[in-house]
Amino acid sequence: QLQAVESGGGSVQPGGSLTLSCTISGDISEIYLVAWYRHTRERTHEVVATITKFGGTKYSDFVGGRFTVSRDIIKNTVYLRMNDLRPEDTAAYYCKPAGGSWGQGTQVTVSS
Repeated sequence: QLQAVESGGGSVQPGGSLTLSCTISGDISEIYLVAWYRHTRERTHEVVATITKFGGTKYSDFVGGRFTVSRDIIKNTVYLRMNDLRPEDTAAYYCKPAGGSWGQGTQVTVSS
């Protein structure tokens, strides 16, 4: 089963930026879809963004143009670039390839 390892989380001030990485144990050019989720006590497994094997991307409405999902096929890695971070973006972020298992997640904390 495909596995994902997330990294890149941290603590930033409002308006700051972070880039999350998700390295997958498989050829991501063959994986139909990889999704970024976030999890808080109030909202579990909220979809943030997705990227397909064809490179197509989609974002949830709350992203509002602030985040960008991309991939490096050579490195089997999917990225989530997050700009203009807000306190409400505080969450554990996970990526999950279609048919794969959940990783351990990476924590993002946005506060002043």
